[in-house]
Amino acid sequence: MVISRTYFVSTVTVLLLSASWATSTSILDDYMQCISAHSLIFSPSTFYTPDNSSFSSILQSSAQNLRYLVPSAPKPEFIFTPLCESNVQAAVICSKETGIHLRVRSGGHDYEGLSYVSQIEKPFFLLDLSKLRNVSVNIDDNSTWVQAGATIGETYYRIAEKSKVHGFPAGLCTSLGIGGHITGGAYGSMMRKYGLGADNVVDARIVDASGRVLDREAMGEDLFWAIRGGGGASFGIILAWKLKLVPVPSTVTVFTVTKTLEEGATKLLYRWQQVVDKLDEDLFIRVIISPEASTEQQGKRTITTSYNALFLGGATRLLQVMEESFPELGLTRKDCIETSWIKSVLYIAGYPITTPPEVLLQGKSLFKNFFKAKSDFVKEPIPETALEGLWKRILEEEGPLSIWTPYGGMMSKISESEIPFPHRKGTIFKIQYLSTWQDDEKNVTQHFDWVRRLYDYMGPYVSKLPRTAYVNYRDLDLGENKDKNTSFIQASSWGAKYFKDNFIRLVKVKTQVDPDNFFRHEQSIPPLPRIREVEIE
Repeated sequence: MVISRTYFVSTVTVLLLSASWATSTSILDDYMQCISAHSLIFSPSTFYTPDNSSFSSILQSSAQNLRYLVPSAPKPEFIFTPLCESNVQAAVICSKETGIHLRVRSGGHDYEGLSYVSQIEKPFFLLDLSKLRNVSVNIDDNSTWVQAGATIGETYYRIAEKSKVHGFPAGLCTSLGIGGHITGGAYGSMMRKYGLGADNVVDARIVDASGRVLDREAMGEDLFWAIRGGGGASFGIILAWKLKLVPVPSTVTVFTVTKTLEEGATKLLYRWQQVVDKLDEDLFIRVIISPEASTEQQGKRTITTSYNALFLGGATRLLQVMEESFPELGLTRKDCIETSWIKSVLYIAGYPITTPPEVLLQGKSLFKNFFKAKSDFVKEPIPETALEGLWKRILEEEGPLSIWTPYGGMMSKISESEIPFPHRKGTIFKIQYLSTWQDDEKNVTQHFDWVRRLYDYMGPYVSKLPRTAYVNYRDLDLGENKDKNTSFIQASSWGAKYFKDNFIRLVKVKTQVDPDNFFRHEQSIPPLPRIREVEIE
């Protein structure tokens, strides 16, 4: 399909850019000619090659895991930053016509770099959606349309700009690109009250494998089901989400209370496990665990457990809830900070409480480092003796971090099959394990080995049959597609962990909408193989 278009390009621009494209002239020239023929708007300034001075800064802009930016990591042949929906449509059509593999990035926080690195196919290019970031809030309709390249922080800001009593229940890290964030579920500090971000999507716009733009009605309920929690970049390219806004109080309360081993951290964390999924739905208390220099024993490290919380209400009622349900934490009025919902977003994201909300418009990640992560879901409290073994292992590592996120509340009331995200009733909390480091040349194998040993140690205390994991914490240790023809059997090794029984339905949807497996990466949902017709004589 050829669409009429306005051609924004000058002879001078072409001459200036042509020299920088020398290394891949044929591929890029063919691709650009195709894009110009299929786009309403076309500009060569939206293309970047390794010879272009802006290539590295664009590639690194939203990437969070520095492991995938080192010189030895595969790099895209070029980066294309579309300006409009027709550019994205053309990107799909021209990827097929020119035979160059496409990777799609909205925010770059995917833990294994699958949106901007391909370990299985060359050549490939990066479709970076960062220029598609409009947020249109409709308070009268209690909804907002958000383009895929916008961050969740920008979304929160635009909602708060229109209303002090509306919010959206999604991520805690404000630099997450919303396009990919919601494809994995999108949990946050209001999940116990309202569920996941993906539970609160009412419409979407995507580009399918044929280059068509589809909304919910056009794509059908099966595909709409699959893209809300079925993992990114398997079914199409998310252009925008329509989100259902939720009510928030004009005053909310946040706090962080930290306990060390010397202050009884082990017994307190065991108690937290017993009550956290049963607390008032307005209360979210996660635990951030890390080593720290001991103030009581010079020269030694201890474990700190920081109870980081949001309560949808004032401090007086919060203290009543805590006294009834979790008095062991010893929360006092001076620990509590009453604030607005938008300020609580900044607090939970790690900003000082005095930070102006406008920082959310920068869309920058607070954390860029080398890391390896894994995840678990927990259904029974982990015994104190096992926690003591966990402390010993954490103290062995240079830069470890573990975050325990509470479930219960609304998360237990939504069916496992409502959307592909299946980790619902019976889950007490989720664990994220991280090993982080600053120098990629130093002891990389040691860091990988540590987090894998820790994961093995925790096996007896977490979910089983299958041992489950969170798809937005991608983990290639669970298995990966080695080529574009990975079978259903091979993919089920990680598919069952991320999606449980929903994996089978995801494969069926994939087979319906993308039987040729155009949208693929190392852990994309595979289609069922086609049955070849056999001629009977």
